[in-house]
Amino acid sequence: MATKAKESTKKSAAAEGGQKLRIRVRAYEHKILDASVKQIMDTALRFDAKVVGPIPLPTEIKKYTVNRSSFVYKDAREQFEMRMHKRVIDILSPGAKIIEALTNLSLPSGVKIDVKMI
Repeated sequence: MATKAKESTKKSAAAEGGQKLRIRVRAYEHKILDASVKQIMDTALRFDAKVVGPIPLPTEIKKYTVNRSSFVYKDAREQFEMRMHKRVIDILSPGAKIIEALTNLSLPSGVKIDVKMI
């Protein structure tokens, strides 16, 4: 039954237009990330595009453990972490004007964007 449900969703997605723009936004600071996502959403909605998202993805946490002392106290350690916050935005059936407006968008530094046409 699950395969029939998957096939029906694929057929309905193909019937809608087939193309969608998937924008994946990543940043270390969540406030900057939310501001840039809002800017992308406003640009897409200005051109009457159907937008799905922003969908928050799990935060990627990288932990680093460092010795506090150079060689005497080996049991004393410190931990540091870097958090990478991620969001996904889908724009269904994007037009040429929407794509051009999104490419001309100036976002703050520290925000990484991956754009895929599906």
